[in-house]
Amino acid sequence: MQRRALISVTDKTGVVEFARGLVELGFSILSTGGTFRVLEQAGVPATEVASYTGFPEMMDGRVKTLHPKVHGGLLARRHRAEDRAAMAAHGIDPIDVVAVNLYRFRETLRRPGVTRDEIVENIDIGGPSMLRSAAKNHESVAVVVDPADYPSVLAALRAESQASPKPLLRRLAGKAFAHTAAYDVAIARWFDDERAHEPGEARYGEFFALAGARMQGLRYGENPHQSAALYADPDAVGASLARARQLGGKELSYNNLLDLDAALGLALEFAEPAFVIVKHNNPCGTATAPTPTGAFLAALAADPVSAYGGIIATNRPLSASTAAAMVERGTFVEAIVAPGIEADAIATLGAAKWGRNVRVLDLGTLPDTRSIPTVRMVSGGFLVQDSDAPAASSQDLVTVTRRPPSSAESAVLAFAWRVCKHVKSNAIVLARRTDDGALATCGVGAGQMSRIDSVRIAVEKAGTQSRGAVLASDAFFPFADGLEAALAAGIGAVIQPGGSKRDDEVIAAADRVGIAMVFTGVRHFRH
Repeated sequence: MQRRALISVTDKTGVVEFARGLVELGFSILSTGGTFRVLEQAGVPATEVASYTGFPEMMDGRVKTLHPKVHGGLLARRHRAEDRAAMAAHGIDPIDVVAVNLYRFRETLRRPGVTRDEIVENIDIGGPSMLRSAAKNHESVAVVVDPADYPSVLAALRAESQASPKPLLRRLAGKAFAHTAAYDVAIARWFDDERAHEPGEARYGEFFALAGARMQGLRYGENPHQSAALYADPDAVGASLARARQLGGKELSYNNLLDLDAALGLALEFAEPAFVIVKHNNPCGTATAPTPTGAFLAALAADPVSAYGGIIATNRPLSASTAAAMVERGTFVEAIVAPGIEADAIATLGAAKWGRNVRVLDLGTLPDTRSIPTVRMVSGGFLVQDSDAPAASSQDLVTVTRRPPSSAESAVLAFAWRVCKHVKSNAIVLARRTDDGALATCGVGAGQMSRIDSVRIAVEKAGTQSRGAVLASDAFFPFADGLEAALAAGIGAVIQPGGSKRDDEVIAAADRVGIAMVFTGVRHFRH
């Protein structure tokens, strides 16, 4: 019996070569619409599905492959006499290979000015149905959703002469179900987003769907005994860490990626040139300055000891001159991410002892900073929340002490507050304006069980630089003792959410020494 393949693809990459290879192996080709025309123009013999089923495409193509002669040929179990008898009775031929990929739903969503009707019309029905039928019957049918798999399928068919090997069929089937699942996730998320904007609707609905496309396997996770991989959100638009190009250095690790994400998230807070150095998911040095090189030098000076082996992010393209400053300072760097990397910068980094190994990632451009949900796994489920809101503006701040902050202090307070929300709680950030005019952290206390311990760590890190610095706290001071420890070190102004039962005691402690303190009314816990 002649073998048959059904090919109906939106992505035409490699489809002519694949179809031609199948014809050479003795397959007859069934096809639809645009794919049929592409094959016909290339001289590949094919039959339109409508001619095969005897039923025309209708309703603007909404109905064309939803027919028993198609799905019967896909689902028939070749080893069952009853299925073979049903095929013979109804003139159904088996279909042995299916190559289908789906309408461009995601691309349609992103198109400027697209209408809701256009979006709905790009929800594929026949494609997923064929894929699911073929994948269910994977013992007999090779189902191909990815043009990258065409060569391996042809090679297997040539080697086996009759059918693809079972492990390949099972791998292809799993990939097909993952493909349709991710497609359905995109549609579900669109509907859910539309629903969430209706009056009275909850931000998050009854179900939250996730899908990811594997970008690379990782050597291991947080520790060598843990397996890990990096996935990209197929529905995310524009530049992202998951899709950044690695231009040099060793293979990225799980921990590298976590730290790169933390550093990048903070760097994107600022409009001015900014550099962030992260260790163990906390910023040990952050600075903004008129020039990127100035920002890097100020960030490094904030805590040069902790910066050793650090992860660096910036919101400006990495230039050769800034790379030269990195090399000159001699501090070992694990990874760098930037929205653009000058070619000369890579060569310049190579001059450092660690230059060949440093992982350099090019985002291409700045990622979109619009709010997206954050997801964290817990035992048996996961938590979903909006990403933390932008830092408070000057209009949101309330001066609670007798002395208001000066304009110079206000700028540093706003800087420290932006940094603070990226530090693990309990978070304390000390910051100051450097002699070169940069705004930079000088002491960070993170992840402690008590706020006063975070204050002590930040003050110890800052040393003499704490005198005249400002302090940001991610949550209120539950007692005055934390603030008093900072005041003893010479802190000149404070920004914090407020809201403690003992706010009056904390304010009184600030007034006794004449410093300024402002409340934001917004907490920035980061667990």
